[in-house]
Amino acid sequence: MYDAAIVNPINDIAPRMQRVSGRGHVAFKNASGVTRLSDLHQSGSAKIRLPKVYDGIPVAVLINTSGGLTGGDRLTYEAVVGAGGHAIVTSQAAERAYRSSGGVAGIENRLTAGNGATLEWLPQETILFNASGLHRSMTVDLGGDARLLAIESVVLGRTAMGETVDRVSFRDRWRIHRDGRLVFADDARLEGDGCDLLKGPATAGGGLAFATLVDCAVDADTRLGLARDALGQLKIRAAASAWNGVLVARFVGADGRALRDSLITFLETYRSAGLPRVWHC
Repeated sequence: MYDAAIVNPINDIAPRMQRVSGRGHVAFKNASGVTRLSDLHQSGSAKIRLPKVYDGIPVAVLINTSGGLTGGDRLTYEAVVGAGGHAIVTSQAAERAYRSSGGVAGIENRLTAGNGATLEWLPQETILFNASGLHRSMTVDLGGDARLLAIESVVLGRTAMGETVDRVSFRDRWRIHRDGRLVFADDARLEGDGCDLLKGPATAGGGLAFATLVDCAVDADTRLGLARDALGQLKIRAAASAWNGVLVARFVGADGRALRDSLITFLETYRSAGLPRVWHC
């Protein structure tokens, strides 16, 4: 008699799920007053594209070709701007963290800017779906008087689709150093019922979308008035403060659409420049 358990013992082994793994690295240098690409590497599902620009500031667009992340997936992005350069790094679309059957996805972002350089980190929002798990970190090294302008935004589900997030594991870690000295550290964590956790007045007051902006520059304190004037144009909850060369703004919106519209208004006002075209696609 045919016995599948004996003849084909592999049936007793649980299938191994395919996982996303990707690394993208992009570097720019200042050559005679013009910022140019100096290095590019991409592997796995992490891709980087360099669209044509018309204002002289190069833009690197990060793409996750897997379409989203789930438990066990790993992405690493590195962006470097050499001394005196200016570059923008953004993403093609919103990143998505889908339901996980086990474990969490990981995103590690490593940014470096040399003396006199400006690095703008302007990815689009991250959407956390129900039962998703995502741990993300950003490590930044600034040299001399380099400037980092960075934003990260998070949306819990798509309210237009009637989605709720009653189970989530999300952690976000920021560490920014200037000349080797820690100048900014921030940690956020959502574990459990995301919607319930954001109901409190000390969290999001019922909002389901939030963002953090950091402007780390030696003269960041002088832009606090500009930031608060720009925040005054918004229809969502937001506030800004500045200290010791770091300006931080926090945003809370009822949903992803409200937050995104407000971020576009704020960023274009605060930066006195339009956002990369992918933000308007």
